[in-house]
Amino acid sequence: MRKEIRLAGTGGQGLLKAGEILAEAAGVYENKKVIQTQSYGPEARGGASKTDIIISDEEILYPKARQVDVICCLSQKSVDAFLKDLKDTGIVIVDSFYVKRCNAKNVFPLPLSTETRQKFGRELFMNIVLLGALAEITKIVTVDSLRNALANRVPPATIETNLKALDLGVFIAQIKD
Repeated sequence: MRKEIRLAGTGGQGLLKAGEILAEAAGVYENKKVIQTQSYGPEARGGASKTDIIISDEEILYPKARQVDVICCLSQKSVDAFLKDLKDTGIVIVDSFYVKRCNAKNVFPLPLSTETRQKFGRELFMNIVLLGALAEITKIVTVDSLRNALANRVPPATIETNLKALDLGVFIAQIKD
């Protein structure tokens, strides 16, 4: 098994942190081979941002994502920029508030930002909500592995809220089915 996942959006949405959590969940808690790379614009907030995570049962010989299995986009700009890298059989998870068009076969438009704002009063935890939805839809990692990785990657005072955000993402993906 080899899966290439891209999390993309704008700076400030926490996607690089989400990529680190996903990589740790797969590598440390599921004993997979993992490479995580990231790219972001020079702006502190609002510029383009993406992180690629390759998860495999075997050694990863090339560290760049070439044919992405899953693309998660939290902005229209990221869909427009990265959809070309999606495999024909790949899936796309998008935030239905910020992404208005996505011409892919397997698209999951989810109300990630809307539900995050409603539950937490702001979008701060949308990256973690996305991880819950990603795990539920793709089964690339288990939610338990994400829970363990979260505990290592977020400030201790926010662990409980982040765990609630993860559960919210799972719920959103389940009601979409």
